[in-house]
Amino acid sequence: MATLLLDDEGVKPDGSRYELIAWAVPDSDEYPDGVKYSFQYMTADGDTLLRYDNAPHHRDDVGHHHCHTADGRIKPVEYPGLTSLRDRFEREVQQIHDERTD
Repeated sequence: MATLLLDDEGVKPDGSRYELIAWAVPDSDEYPDGVKYSFQYMTADGDTLLRYDNAPHHRDDVGHHHCHTADGRIKPVEYPGLTSLRDRFEREVQQIHDERTD
């Protein structure tokens, strides 16, 4: 059974938006840390600007924890824990937002 840990969303002044969701799940091969998450920052039209997730379909090529960038790259990310990862994501969202709106 999954337990909701985090559910947050919002809209920036330029219309871009973010969605963060995380669930506590039983430890498994797919989710060895016992957490399933997706943190997404997107344009007003829904195009990905940044997404952190641990969807299992990328674990063989980039690992359990990874990020998707606006240019379509998928890169591994270190997972220091949910709170630290959320903090990192929020810093990167602010940086991307600032660069796009300057």
